[in-house]
Amino acid sequence: MSDAPWTIERISEALGNPALAQRFLGEINRAPAHELLTVFAKWRQIASDTLAALEQADEIIACESRGEEPPGQWIDGTDRVRREADRIRARGAA
Repeated sequence: MSDAPWTIERISEALGNPALAQRFLGEINRAPAHELLTVFAKWRQIASDTLAALEQADEIIACESRGEEPPGQWIDGTDRVRREADRIRARGAA
């Protein structure tokens, strides 16, 4: 992650989604002066979390491309998803 200071521009770019960036810009532009730091801090955290998730995804992709297990603990949710799908089907959906 970059050590560059967080700015409105950097947050907008880090969000990585034009619609999300527009939402951020709308909130920061409409915020009263006494709420600017709170709105900025909220969106800085969202942008920071987004960058961290992207870095983690890149690390996982790199591990898998080398044929390695990705780092961390992974829980296989296949059975849980199948049970939920069966429950939904039993109600007559899909």
